[in-house]
Amino acid sequence: MAEVEVIKAVEGPILRKRDYEGKPLVITRQRVAAYVRVSTDGDEQLESFQSQKQYYQDKISENRDWVMVGIYADEAITGTKVDKREQFQRMIQDCMDGKIDVIMTKSVSLFSRNTVDILQYVRLLKERGIAVIFEKENINTLTEQGEMMLTLMGTLAQNEVESTSKNVKLGIKMKMKRGELMGFNGCLGYDYHPEDKTITVNEAEAETVRLIFELYLQGYGTYTIAKRLEALGKLNKKGVAKWTDSGVRGIIKNEKYKGDLLLQKTITTDPISKRRIENFGEEEQYYVRDHHEPIVSREVWEQAKEIRLSRNHQSDKKADGKREKYTKKYAFSSMCECGFCGTKLTRRTLHSSSKYETPVWYCRNAANRGKHNCPNSKSVHESILENAFLEAYKLLAGSFDDVIDSVIGTIESIGANNDDIARLKKEQKTLDNLEQRRKKLTDIYLDDGLTKEAYDEKYEELTVKIQKSKDSIELLQNNVSNQKDVGKRMASLKKALADGDILDEFDRVVFESIVEKVIVGETNEDGTVDPYKLTFVMKGNGNSVVPNAKEWFKAEKSAIQPA
Repeated sequence: MAEVEVIKAVEGPILRKRDYEGKPLVITRQRVAAYVRVSTDGDEQLESFQSQKQYYQDKISENRDWVMVGIYADEAITGTKVDKREQFQRMIQDCMDGKIDVIMTKSVSLFSRNTVDILQYVRLLKERGIAVIFEKENINTLTEQGEMMLTLMGTLAQNEVESTSKNVKLGIKMKMKRGELMGFNGCLGYDYHPEDKTITVNEAEAETVRLIFELYLQGYGTYTIAKRLEALGKLNKKGVAKWTDSGVRGIIKNEKYKGDLLLQKTITTDPISKRRIENFGEEEQYYVRDHHEPIVSREVWEQAKEIRLSRNHQSDKKADGKREKYTKKYAFSSMCECGFCGTKLTRRTLHSSSKYETPVWYCRNAANRGKHNCPNSKSVHESILENAFLEAYKLLAGSFDDVIDSVIGTIESIGANNDDIARLKKEQKTLDNLEQRRKKLTDIYLDDGLTKEAYDEKYEELTVKIQKSKDSIELLQNNVSNQKDVGKRMASLKKALADGDILDEFDRVVFESIVEKVIVGETNEDGTVDPYKLTFVMKGNGNSVVPNAKEWFKAEKSAIQPA
């Protein structure tokens, strides 16, 4: 048997890399980089920041076995999330590109305070023979005991963050209990003064807020108001004439406009991810009454709240069959209800701003509070809802008399609803009166009956009222016009139904005329879950069910594909 010679392993870490031909290449001088970071931008921390950089420049240049690659420095950046640190990410990329052999840093907590991130990056670098040296803890990640020590120190660093977070949250809660304003993200109509943490009314912006509440109390929906604000060139808090229905709704819901303050509307799930979610009661909230000057009266705000809550729980038709004054943006708005938790569905757009844009409807409970709050619910494509309605409509063929009666009732209710016409006439009289008053005011001024200051003040007041009146008239005219269009459409549908015609494409007017609500999803009697079962609850008598609408829709599409 041949003699075997044992070649002993070299003590200590061996750092190596491969050249382009894949041959081992011994590095006699190690390419060393340093990583430094401070988490705030205070003077004291910035001084520490400069000291760290100078320390590593001296330390690396003094060692003959090392050659300086560079110092990667993140300033005023959190230690819990490495994806927010540009210099850290650049350093890791340079390691992947074979430019660095050793990384030096002061401590584990400075490198990262997230145990998962520490181990992930250290192992990634270790696979490439790159050492990370933590000076304070005396850890070299290429040694056998390095990772064990690193795991322990990383856990301690994360625990320190969590402990600090608890202390900070406790301090914030104590300030909230005293009614102190904690942060201010911007609120149309108010200016924030950080020196004393107070807010004051911005009159130029406050006019827009008051207009929103006035229009809402007149019966207009948030989508219509948003479009009107854009047409009038009204600016939002960012100084842009761009409005959305959700933005208008947020203003109507904001308690600050009646002078109150609700603290801790959102909460942080954990100090590592820093993800914030809406506070639905998981933690205490603090309500301060009469905290600052209101923009609208408490009575106006409460009236708007009543309207908002009634719209959240009702469809766009009243119990007596009359149309509400506000207009829904989408046919399925406030019409779809989750069959598992009873929450209304909300609309989202997948692949927005692309040719693959797809509208879908989600359970609001799952979308806003997390999937675990309604695990059985699924998103439903709007096209599936529309086609399922057509199928449900066909199933009513045997009881078309009831359908016709429902449609006729809707047509009659539209014809009988003359509220907007009456309000339009009244508003036009108001406008005429205001314009006459402004004309008389000018005549009095020209006859030296008023001073220039008094004239300017009264003229401006009347001009504002005139503009508001014109805005209301335009909205009412649009509403009356829409009602006439719907009435014509309903009359033609009445004839089509009477002749026995079947819908071949989704029609919003027909849908809203005969459907009370759509229940999406159901748990069957045998315990199985059908998230795509759609139940159309009809006005009057009876329901129409389309089981597993998603599979049905796929089958329909396959059936019409060319052979």
